[in-house]
Amino acid sequence: MDLLQAFNKFIVKERLFAPADRLLLAVSGGLDSMVLTELCHRAGLDFGIAHCNFQLRGAESWRDEEFVVQQAGRYGRDIRVERFDTGDYAAMAKVSVQVAARELRYDLFASIVAAGQARFVVTAHHLDDNIETMLMNFFKGTGIAGLRGMLPRQGHVVRPLLFASRVQLAEFAAEAGLSWVEDSSNQSDKYTRNYFRHQVIPLIGQVYPEALSNLADNLGRFREIEAVYRQSIDVHRKKLLEYKGNEVHIPVEKLRKVSPLATVVYEIVAPYGFSPQQVEAIIGLMDSGSGKYVLSAAGGYRLLKNRNWLIISPVDMVDAAHILVEEVEAEARCRDGVLKFGRVRLPAPVGSPMVGLPPVLDQGPLVALLDVSRVNFPLLLRPWRPGDYFYPLGMRKKKKLSRFFIDSKLSMADKERVWVLEMDKKIIWVVGLRIDDRWKVGPGTTDVLRIEWAAGAGGA
Repeated sequence: MDLLQAFNKFIVKERLFAPADRLLLAVSGGLDSMVLTELCHRAGLDFGIAHCNFQLRGAESWRDEEFVVQQAGRYGRDIRVERFDTGDYAAMAKVSVQVAARELRYDLFASIVAAGQARFVVTAHHLDDNIETMLMNFFKGTGIAGLRGMLPRQGHVVRPLLFASRVQLAEFAAEAGLSWVEDSSNQSDKYTRNYFRHQVIPLIGQVYPEALSNLADNLGRFREIEAVYRQSIDVHRKKLLEYKGNEVHIPVEKLRKVSPLATVVYEIVAPYGFSPQQVEAIIGLMDSGSGKYVLSAAGGYRLLKNRNWLIISPVDMVDAAHILVEEVEAEARCRDGVLKFGRVRLPAPVGSPMVGLPPVLDQGPLVALLDVSRVNFPLLLRPWRPGDYFYPLGMRKKKKLSRFFIDSKLSMADKERVWVLEMDKKIIWVVGLRIDDRWKVGPGTTDVLRIEWAAGAGGA
């Protein structure tokens, strides 16, 4: 079977795109992308060409751009050339030049597809590229998804040459009389991929002559293994995860019974930016007290232990339904309002002869005054839920919040907006309504925790 036949067969087998789909070919001008262009032309596909000039190789970058423009004219195809200040972007984003180039390239492709100028972006990644990717991922420790390498189709990006080796592409180019340009940076072993290409893989081949063929077979095996793996993970997700607004709730006792625990935990938390190195700490939360948490390595999310639940929530407090308050001088915003915390030292203990309390301690229904010595941080701000109870100020018996709301003649809409402030699984304030009697200011109090609730200011 010649390369064109294998190319067409692979497209059909992997269902990469329909014959009538408009394609955008990412063409660098190198051997691989020129073979891709020729194959798409011979297959009669509808395509345009995009070329990225990253301005990293001086005159060579401009040579490549001019060459690709000429080739687009030869094929009678429209072309889009994008020039990037890659070095400046890398410095600003604090990433390597290689990462910067990849981000710029794929952001451009995504914008072209989003604008409706192409249905799919086609890249010239081939089998050798994929073997190199698999090996690099193996040593980086990226897990099963890394071992299956690049997929033929991921979102709007398709890779119809993943079946073909570099040798096959070179033979086709020679037979077809194709021209291409050489990227001098491909010879430098300072880049990880080049080091694997020039040093690691040839060395392995000296010991295992069939290494490349075996690794190619492994890519297929790992791809199928990952499919089975994902099916199993999805079953665990459905059993364990409860979605409540922007939060994910995980029952601790159900999670304990999962096996293999570390693997399932990682797959649950990884989409929220938690790293493999954080899994042990997350598992440790199951036996910790309420209020303990782990911040995601990538930032943006917190995994919190609250009673018999692990809760993944955005660090942005307005988006969360469980908000930690870690210090006295703080502010906590939620969707229904904002709490402002402050500490006031009294001139004398409560009960001592004094003219009066400081004006700042004037207490209205939206202000809570608590004895600081009885309050242990962190505190948890959350919506009330059925079953909650507290000891209303002035009472020695506990009362369910549902009953308290009835006695307070709260409407259904009012009840839906009630939040509670919790400490060590105990409600210390039904926010804006009444504090718990156990934390009130009393004889001997010298420091007061003053909390003020401003309803409707959460998003301010």
